[in-house]
Amino acid sequence: MTPPTLPRQAPSPDERPGAPTPTEDRKHVVRRRWITAIIILLLVGVPAGYLAVSAQQSRQSGRDKASKVGAAKVRPGWPSKVQRSIYEVPIPPNAWRVGFLETNNWRTSRLYTQFAVVPGDLDAFLSSVGTSRDRLTPGSSISAHDTEVAGWSWTPEIKWLGTTLEADDPRPTRDITVDLTDPRVSKVYVVSTTVP
Repeated sequence: MTPPTLPRQAPSPDERPGAPTPTEDRKHVVRRRWITAIIILLLVGVPAGYLAVSAQQSRQSGRDKASKVGAAKVRPGWPSKVQRSIYEVPIPPNAWRVGFLETNNWRTSRLYTQFAVVPGDLDAFLSSVGTSRDRLTPGSSISAHDTEVAGWSWTPEIKWLGTTLEADDPRPTRDITVDLTDPRVSKVYVVSTTVP
């Protein structure tokens, strides 16, 4: 049994038997190829360029964040006003050689701060945190662990005096150590610890 034959569709006017195939002139060929190349460039090149720029920015942002978060020692600069407020470290405005490091984990957050001040500003700082020179005791009040994290060292030739200011959570506990070797310049080291 032979399959039924379907009626044949009429050929398009361009496919008429014996009709010559129209040819494109050189100008149209070149124009069509240029348009195709531009479309491909826009569809492929622009997204690829965007991805390359985005990846570079992301990589740079990651490096910046890693350098801040991964800092292992106190670095020069002032902690922000928010940090100074949260950790209750009111650095005198005329202080110099200011440096800080903030560390955070799920148990505790710490702000390590150092600065130099003249004796009058030292007294004002100690008063603002609720203590005075008379309450400082010989030696450093900062733990060995915090000393290592901050990159500090307590050489025995220096006249170190310190105190610890305890506070109930969520207020910070502050360990303060002062170098009073030079009567004209006091160097202050503070570790302020908060427990979230």
